[in-house]
Amino acid sequence: MHARFTPAFLLLVILFSAPSLHAGQAAPSEDLAKLVDTALAANPELKASASRWAGFKSRVKQAGSLEDPMLMLKIQNGIVTDPLSFTRDSMTQKVVGISQQLPYFGKRALRGEVAAREAESYHYGHEERRLELIRMVKEAYYQIFFTDRSIAILNRNISVIDTFITLAETKYSVGQGAQQDIFKAQLERSKMLDMQISLEQQRKSLAIGLNALLYRPATTAVGEIAEFGLGAAPPAAEKLMEIAEESRPSLKSLRAQVQKGKGGYALAQKDYYPDFNVSFEYMQRQRAMESDGADMYSLGVTFNLPVRRERREAMLAESSSEIAMASEELNATRNAIAAGIADLLAQMERRRRLAELYQSGIIPQAEQSLESAAIGYRVNKVDFLTLLDSRVTLFNYEREYYDSLADYQMKKAQLEALVGKGLD
Repeated sequence: MHARFTPAFLLLVILFSAPSLHAGQAAPSEDLAKLVDTALAANPELKASASRWAGFKSRVKQAGSLEDPMLMLKIQNGIVTDPLSFTRDSMTQKVVGISQQLPYFGKRALRGEVAAREAESYHYGHEERRLELIRMVKEAYYQIFFTDRSIAILNRNISVIDTFITLAETKYSVGQGAQQDIFKAQLERSKMLDMQISLEQQRKSLAIGLNALLYRPATTAVGEIAEFGLGAAPPAAEKLMEIAEESRPSLKSLRAQVQKGKGGYALAQKDYYPDFNVSFEYMQRQRAMESDGADMYSLGVTFNLPVRRERREAMLAESSSEIAMASEELNATRNAIAAGIADLLAQMERRRRLAELYQSGIIPQAEQSLESAAIGYRVNKVDFLTLLDSRVTLFNYEREYYDSLADYQMKKAQLEALVGKGLD
C-alpha cells in the first residue's frame, strides 16, 4: 500500500509545484520608473557631465565680449636731472590715457557662435550620457528579474527533486527500483544546488551594480521585479531611423560640431581683416619757459597688418578639416545607428517569437509530457530516469522563457538608447 500511495502522491506534487508563468509576487516589487528617476537625480557621473556643459555654456559670453580697456598713467618728457619737476620744461606732462581693442566687424559674433556650438555639443553629450544611464538601469533591472525567476524556479525544482529522491529510496527499499535512480536524482540535485549558489551570487552582484548606478549604498536591498509582458512591437526600421534623426543626442552633437567648424572657418576668413585699437590721452602741463602750460590731448587708432597669410591659410585649413571630420563622423554614426536598429529588431523579433512559443506551445507541452511521465511511472510503464528528465526539461524551458522575456526588454532598452527616445 505504501509503495502504491507514494507515486500517486508524487504526481500531485509534480502537478501542483510547477511554477506559474503569471504568478503574483508577494514581496514589494521595484518600480522601474522610480529607479530611473533616482539614477537621473543622483548619479555623480551625470552630474559631472551637467557641470561640464554648464562650464562650456559660460564661455559663450566670454567669447563674444570685448577685451578690458587699458588705462595708462605716465609722466612724459620728464627731466632726468630733476625727475619730479613739472615747471622746468613746457613739454613735461602728466598723462592719463585709455585705449580699447576693437576686433574687426563680425568677429565677436562669430566667436560667440563658435563657443555656443561647442557648448551645444557638450549639452548633447550630457543628454547622451543620460540615455546611457537609463539603458544601464533598465538592463540591470531586467537581469535581476531573470535571476529572481531562475532562483524561484530552481528552488521549486529542488523541492521536487527531494521528493523524487524520497520516492526512489522508497521503491528501492521494497525492491521495485534501482539504486542508480537514487544516485541520478542526487546528482541532479547537486547540480541545481551549484546553480543556486551561482545565481545567488549573481543576484548580489547585479544589486550592487544597480545601487552604484543609483548612487546609494551597495548594501541597499533591491526588491523583486514584478511580472511584465512583451508589450507592443517596436516601429519599423525606417520610422526608428526618423526618430533617431530627430532625437538621438549624438547626432545633434555632431551636427553642432559641423556648425562650430563652419563658424570657425568664417572666423578664420575674418582674420584677413585687421583689428583696431582706439586710444585717447589727456596731457596736463604747467607753466614753464614762458609757455602758458595749456593742456593737450591725443587721439589715435592703431591696427595690425594681416600680412602673415601662411598662418591664416593654416587656420582655414584647420577649420575645413574640422568640418570634414565632424561631417564624416556624423555619417558614420548614422550608419552605425541604422545597422544597430536592424540588428536589434532582428534579435527582438527572435526573442518575441521564442517567448510566445515557450508560453503557448513548448511549456504546456512539456507540462503534459511530465504529467504523462508521472502517470506512466506510477503504473511502472515509464522508468525513473524518464520522469526525472521530463522534470529537468520543463525546468530548462521555464528558464528559457524568462530569459527570452528579459532579453527582449533589454534589447528594447538598447534600441531606445540607440534612437534617443522611449518606445512605450
